[in-house]
Amino acid sequence: MDALLANVDWYEIWLATLDTLLMLGGSLLFTVLFGLPLGVLLFLAGPRQLLENRPLYALLSLVVNVLRSLPFIILLIVMIPLTLLLVGTSLGVAGAIPPLVAGATPFFARLMETALREVDRGIIEAMQAMGASTRQIVWRALLPEARPGIIAAVTVTAITLVSYTAMAGVVGAGGLGDLAIRFGYQRFQTDVMVVTVVLLLVLVQLLQTLGDRLVVHYSRK
Repeated sequence: MDALLANVDWYEIWLATLDTLLMLGGSLLFTVLFGLPLGVLLFLAGPRQLLENRPLYALLSLVVNVLRSLPFIILLIVMIPLTLLLVGTSLGVAGAIPPLVAGATPFFARLMETALREVDRGIIEAMQAMGASTRQIVWRALLPEARPGIIAAVTVTAITLVSYTAMAGVVGAGGLGDLAIRFGYQRFQTDVMVVTVVLLLVLVQLLQTLGDRLVVHYSRK
């Protein structure tokens, strides 16, 4: 093992890991900011819900389903002009965040909708009987009651984004995926490939463990 790792440039590994964490943190933040209200709107506009609106729900579902079905590697390439317009570059961490957010937001929104659907209908009806507005029901009942499901959704989305950041290396986005492609694949450096894979596995395991503990902590027995 020592011989295998003897030629690994650990400084490059550190920089790539930092880039991956920056891409993950930045894209997850915007994914939650955009995906949470979209998921709430999907739920509210759905059949037999508070703001039932079938045309709006059908439109939102279509957009979400189309974006979810588009392979991320294709989305990366298709969004290059828009990414250039938004951040001025399609390379590096900044260039990776817009397509990461575009790819993960509809996925997270659908998970949000599912989490909200699991809230006991009786709680919503009780709030309505007390004269609560839709906004009050969302903030005081739906979101607090769905908190374990929302945390689980964030966890799954974060893990999905880790795999997306690895794929973003194909277009020069940096990070562990880019390092694995440039050194591990193109230069046949097996040691670099092994290290990047192990680091990605460790990152996924840490995210899953943290998410599971938060879900247990906020779940009501």
